[in-house]
Amino acid sequence: MSNKPIVVAVDMGYGHLRPAQALANALFVEVLQADRPPLADEEEQLIWHRTRRAYELTSRLSQTPGVGPALRWLLDAITSIPQRYPYRDLSAPTQGALTLDGMVRRGLGRGLIAEMKRRAAPLLTTFYAPAIAADAAGMDDVYCVVTDSDINRVWVPIESERTRIQYLVPSKWAARRLRSYGVPQDRITFTGFPLPHELVGGRDLSALKQNLARRLVRLDPSGEFRAAYRNELAHFLGPLPAEAEGHPPQLTFAVGGAGAQAEMVSAFLPAFRAPICEGKLKLALVAGVRAEVYAGFREAIAELGMDEEIGRGIEILFEDNHPAYFQRFNELLARSDLLWTKPSELTFFGALGLPVVCAPPVGAHERYNMRWVRESGGGLAQRQPRFAAEWMSDWLSDGTLAGAAWSGFMRLPKFGLYQILEAVGAKLPR
Repeated sequence: MSNKPIVVAVDMGYGHLRPAQALANALFVEVLQADRPPLADEEEQLIWHRTRRAYELTSRLSQTPGVGPALRWLLDAITSIPQRYPYRDLSAPTQGALTLDGMVRRGLGRGLIAEMKRRAAPLLTTFYAPAIAADAAGMDDVYCVVTDSDINRVWVPIESERTRIQYLVPSKWAARRLRSYGVPQDRITFTGFPLPHELVGGRDLSALKQNLARRLVRLDPSGEFRAAYRNELAHFLGPLPAEAEGHPPQLTFAVGGAGAQAEMVSAFLPAFRAPICEGKLKLALVAGVRAEVYAGFREAIAELGMDEEIGRGIEILFEDNHPAYFQRFNELLARSDLLWTKPSELTFFGALGLPVVCAPPVGAHERYNMRWVRESGGGLAQRQPRFAAEWMSDWLSDGTLAGAAWSGFMRLPKFGLYQILEAVGAKLPR
């Protein structure tokens, strides 16, 4: 490209930063945040800070007893997505879309617009507000990467039929939803979600296939699944690695960017004590960049007297900045066999052949994400956390987890990163 895109995200949890980092890495550029310098002045930073604090607090407290149900209702109202059926015209702007339009008219995004003009560069953003601000300013070459399988009307400008934004969507449902909001068909491209290049390995899926081959051996200790799908496995993956036989599966539990559901560790960890200490299971707890979540994990482990398992059967992933966290998380997923998380953007990682156990969704968009990954066969709804060792053991022995891994690989879109790079005219990573 004569001028690489400006990759922009917003710190509203990991759902927008994670795909932006994957795209920026492939383009060899940095991720700029619309809510921070140099794109945001003090006034804009204050607006974003208040919005982020309100979202994070509501998200965390919605998982607690007492005020939880009321705040879950509030989150659902804020993130509301209409029922899918019947198909109908939903182009009328909602209150959220009108509010965002008013903020843009009062100057939200002005720093981003100035930077786009200075660089004369396209915009590639994983959050709707920068795209809508650029569109309102009359900017061309605005690409918006949708980060959920279904979305709220706020992703689309008020005059949707006149938008210049090119939407790059991860699911066919997101494409249909944009059409119902009035976005012209030629402004919508189904690409898939931008999974990290190091976990996919290019269009030949070299890294993905290698990781999946090892994973299927660990997820199928009885060998029944491999026997039943011998021909399919041989065709797509080749010989499976015998050296992975007998190794304990790696379970990864990931907390969202707002820290919601971190308390679940105290509920399920006692059940995993025996298999971890006996070397039958490895557990990774992902705290992300939240020091308080890391401290909570350490406390839960200490209360069970399992400190000596840290670095052996248990690991905790914590970093003080997003790029370092995303890099280490990708390295962890390459050797993980099962991902337990709320159905955020991580549901798209089921395409890697990684079974996704869905914790309760936080917000309407996550309910649709869970529905999307479960209907593909790549996701499973969690059962009672305090019995997790039992239901996961059953899923392991009866081939449920191996089957979910294979379904996710076969049915979910894997080429999103490369499709998006092609859409913006960039070279593919080697």
